[in-house]
Amino acid sequence: MYWARHLVKLLKAVDLIGRREGATIDELAQHLEATKRTAYRMIETMEEMNFPISEDTSALDGKKRYQFEASYLKKLPNLSVPELRLSFSELIALSFIRGGSGPFKGTDIEKNIESAFEKLGAFIPEKLVKQLDKVRTLFVAAGKFTKDYRDKEEVISALTDAMFKQFTCLVEYYSMGDDRVKHFKIDPLRFFERDGGLYIFVQTTTFGEIRKLAVERILKLTKTEAAFTMPEDFDPDTLLETAFNLTCDDPVTVKVRFSADQARYVKERRWATNQTITDQPDGSVILELHTSGRWDVKRWVLSFGADAEVLEPEDLRQEIAEDLGSMILAYSRNT
Repeated sequence: MYWARHLVKLLKAVDLIGRREGATIDELAQHLEATKRTAYRMIETMEEMNFPISEDTSALDGKKRYQFEASYLKKLPNLSVPELRLSFSELIALSFIRGGSGPFKGTDIEKNIESAFEKLGAFIPEKLVKQLDKVRTLFVAAGKFTKDYRDKEEVISALTDAMFKQFTCLVEYYSMGDDRVKHFKIDPLRFFERDGGLYIFVQTTTFGEIRKLAVERILKLTKTEAAFTMPEDFDPDTLLETAFNLTCDDPVTVKVRFSADQARYVKERRWATNQTITDQPDGSVILELHTSGRWDVKRWVLSFGADAEVLEPEDLRQEIAEDLGSMILAYSRNT
């Protein structure tokens, strides 16, 4: 989808139409150094962005002049904006943002994101258009494991509105751990994305705890008329930073030995805020980390197979050994 246009021309058009006498299509085309067709498109873009443009044919020359409504001119007196430009690095950052919309694929939210970038086209300097087209070919959104939210648009919209207005909600939620539907009240606090899934921090009004809910498991949401106050100690960035994956409590300190084959991969990444990596004589490494989410850590270690061995804590080591024993039995029964 082509969305690269130039900011300077839009600002000049706003400046011209914002004059007391407004501007004709010919004047717009001349000052923008563009065709009449482009000038008309510029007006259409401004109208889509909710600029209140009116048409006046009362001038002596009989030409149609485009103007802003008088009340709007009072809000933007003597508008004159210097030439602004987006740097190449800023364009790359925007491409990252656009590529991160995977969880909303197929929903109206995705359509709104694409629409926003189309309108953003008016804010891209002309000389960077070709560069931007190349930038877009550098990034591919990995959506293989992205969850499907096409039937959750009403829930997402209701949660967004409740967060803005700080209204408590009654939620009907499927708990995968208990394999049953639960009903309780929540104060919706913040959305966040993790591994292709959309989640939300909520404060449960019954227990007064901060919990995380998977949006796709919210079966029904009803806003109440009760208002809530944002918890003073709520810090979503810190909660996500200290969690290994999704679990923000259940602290654990773990030592894991990784084989020489996996050593470079392990050393390339930061697995936890509080971690140390120690090289071993045989090329292996020992990773020690303090984080939260024992189950998340266990699943992660198991994903490395024989290339990872938990050294501490002993109870987690034994738990993994028992799981591996059960796996061996399961495979033996099928051979």
